[in-house]
Amino acid sequence: MADLDLRLVRYFTVVAEHGHFGRAAEALHVTQPSLSRQVRRLEQQLGARLLDRTPQGSRLTEAGEVFLPRARALLRNAAQAAAHARAAAEPRRITIGYTSGLIVTPAVRELRRRHPDADVHTLHLAWSEPRAALLDHRVDVAVARLPFPTDKLHVTVLYDEPRLLLVPVDHRLAGKESVTLDDIADEPLPRMPSAPDWDAFWRIDPRPDGRPAPDGPVIDAVEDKFEVVADGQAVAIVSAGLRADRLRPDVTTVPLEGVSPSHVVLATRAGERNRLVAAFRASDGAHLTPPVRTGPR
Repeated sequence: MADLDLRLVRYFTVVAEHGHFGRAAEALHVTQPSLSRQVRRLEQQLGARLLDRTPQGSRLTEAGEVFLPRARALLRNAAQAAAHARAAAEPRRITIGYTSGLIVTPAVRELRRRHPDADVHTLHLAWSEPRAALLDHRVDVAVARLPFPTDKLHVTVLYDEPRLLLVPVDHRLAGKESVTLDDIADEPLPRMPSAPDWDAFWRIDPRPDGRPAPDGPVIDAVEDKFEVVADGQAVAIVSAGLRADRLRPDVTTVPLEGVSPSHVVLATRAGERNRLVAAFRASDGAHLTPPVRTGPR
């Protein structure tokens, strides 16, 4: 078996991504001749040519095409192995992730008060990141809203947030005391086809009677949802904890009756042994609660 140098494997993947030794050398902050020598060393270790050099750049050989996805997996597994080792060796460190509209500050302060020698960090996560951030060891705890895949995770529901209807301020439903799904039966809602579970939950698709939710614009981020609603292209269903109408004056929310709430959860890796994670989880009920909201809807 080849005794592979991970540094050489990484160099190869960067050249493959750029398709050019010169651009890859700039990205890696090494000279082009040195990079060429390192890739040749890897090819000698493997006994196979991975890249064909051309005047226009470089292209993968058949062996390179086969090796590239395995090389990426090898680097990813090595990074995860190092993260696991650090987590076991450094039980005094913890990173707490959270998604938009969720406040972890009181819980973080309490953890620091109880463990003054601990190295406590926080990290904002995109709505789609909690599971990947946990399994990649970027965070040790995630406070987020369901739905997201929970296999390999330990998940505890902290509290519920009602779901609201978000509409432009000049919409026919703006100002009503409440609305139901019947009131928006024909209203288009923004779509996130890249995240089917999330999309189905926030569009309530299908509806209880089996009808599909009307299709609205395709979006990639929650902020895009606010924009297409303000522009009058759609209405949207949002969590009471993520109130766009408190950030911009051209939209407003109306209580949506007859639908289940959004669940705010605390998630950790299944089988996590970090004592700080256990301490944070033990106090979550007292310090991770819905923010108190005052003023008009």
